[in-house]
Amino acid sequence: MGNMFASSGILVLGVLLVSAIGGQSESIPCKLIDAKHGKVCVCTADYCDYLENPVLTDENEWFLISSSKQGLRFSTTSDKFGKEEKFTVQDYVEPTQETANATILSRLFDKVVASAFTLESRESSITRTVTLRLDRSKTHQKMVGFGGSYTGAVEYLVENFKRSELADLYKSFYAEDGLGFNLMRVSIGGCDFDLEPWSYAEEEGDTVLSDMDELNAHDVTRVAQIKRLIEVSGVKNLLVKGAAWSPPPWMKTNNRWTGFGRLKRAYYQTWADYHLRWLRLMEDNGIPIWAISTGNEPMNGILFMYFVKFMSLGWTPQTQAIWLNDHLGPTIRNSEFKDIILFGNDDQRYTFPHWFKMMNRTRPNSIDYLDGLSVHWYWDEIFGNSFIEQTTEYAPDKILIVSESCIGDKPWQAAAPLLGSWERAEKYARDYLLNIKLGFHGWIDWNICLDEIGGPNYVDNTVDAPVIVNTTTFEEFYKQPMFYAIGHFSKLVPEGSVRIDAVPSNVNLDSVAFLRPDNKIAAVLFNSGRADLDITLVDSIRGQFVVNVPAKSIHTLLYS
Repeated sequence: MGNMFASSGILVLGVLLVSAIGGQSESIPCKLIDAKHGKVCVCTADYCDYLENPVLTDENEWFLISSSKQGLRFSTTSDKFGKEEKFTVQDYVEPTQETANATILSRLFDKVVASAFTLESRESSITRTVTLRLDRSKTHQKMVGFGGSYTGAVEYLVENFKRSELADLYKSFYAEDGLGFNLMRVSIGGCDFDLEPWSYAEEEGDTVLSDMDELNAHDVTRVAQIKRLIEVSGVKNLLVKGAAWSPPPWMKTNNRWTGFGRLKRAYYQTWADYHLRWLRLMEDNGIPIWAISTGNEPMNGILFMYFVKFMSLGWTPQTQAIWLNDHLGPTIRNSEFKDIILFGNDDQRYTFPHWFKMMNRTRPNSIDYLDGLSVHWYWDEIFGNSFIEQTTEYAPDKILIVSESCIGDKPWQAAAPLLGSWERAEKYARDYLLNIKLGFHGWIDWNICLDEIGGPNYVDNTVDAPVIVNTTTFEEFYKQPMFYAIGHFSKLVPEGSVRIDAVPSNVNLDSVAFLRPDNKIAAVLFNSGRADLDITLVDSIRGQFVVNVPAKSIHTLLYS
């Protein structure tokens, strides 16, 4: 009897193992550690988490990537359409000391037993329900992509990194088994996240821009780093967007980097030529530019000079219309860079759409020079969707990009990284979902990495970032929950994906879905509630299945 029980036990264990392994895809998991505000994933010279893109082997198979407040970070599961039984995504369970000291076999046994019996305990707790209907026949905007910004602060941190960790940093963002980024924003000259203000042609009166035949020392380092990033990550078709914070002070009415200062009329063409020369300089040095904007946050040099202490250039809609219509637009469109994407505004929602209407009143059809409109997310909570909806009605054919986002800029927010903050990850998820459903074609976050206090920069303008670098050793960095929140959108939604209808039956779920260029469906599912959620997903072609996801979790679904 004892031998038979032992044999049966081995058989049951074997069946459970096959079941567990069949539903769980293997990947290099996050090395999860506790931080002050939650959990982060640590990357060192010896270890960094990655997730290979899933390969679907059956037309009925679906694949789910999951992250949660409790501790899931790109955990993977898979199953098939058409099954009547509910599939449950197991949330992260904190290992006990005994578990930490257990053997591999005993840990595996515990995992299998837990997967066999956890479902019952999960079902006994509060569970909400929702039906999500996806209709691939109803299409919306085509996505350009996702990315981050390579600032002077990033340049400084990268320059001090140990070489082995540097490759992991680049790959974590831009490799296919990282976040799959394809967009990047860089400053034309300096920005607020540099160690000092700077520009080309700083010598007063240099209207021929004599030093723009060669890279400035700041750009020498950054260009070399970006080229290394491309090589290490293997990113294909990196789309780089440039924006200027300020011209050299002698071109401005206040002769300062910051404050209430506008471009002197005598230098309107010089400033347009400056942009053209920068495009040539980047091209000649191996960094072709996809797009430029009309300048970063023009309101900073007009209304917010008492609060903004970093480089800025003030524009009104009227003066920017004149510069764009009479100088920048013709200069670019009559050059070898005539096909480059021109973005307008690069400022907050509250300027939309009136900024563009006033531009057209000053110079009729001046915004015809603009291919796209870029917005910063910082006041989205206060200035609602109508600002964007009115803009898309007024200028329906423009590319919409969120070109800057970070947390810690408001007086009521901690102006520093909050290591492990799931709440900040949720803010990212909510805003990505909201703006994509409003018709945005892409998103570029602010600094890809910062130090422990949210810098460095020359004005102590500290904020949070998806990756925080340990500057005591420069031998490890920490992936914040917001890193994974961003990745739930960027990783499986490549350039060229088209948003399709994804309609939940109630407010328990927020979601957005895409038809990818390979004809697979990717859907982001966000359960912000404090209870588990049963999601019945209904596809107009494939059928349906039911999956239970944990409270406070975000997921990316992929299927054919």
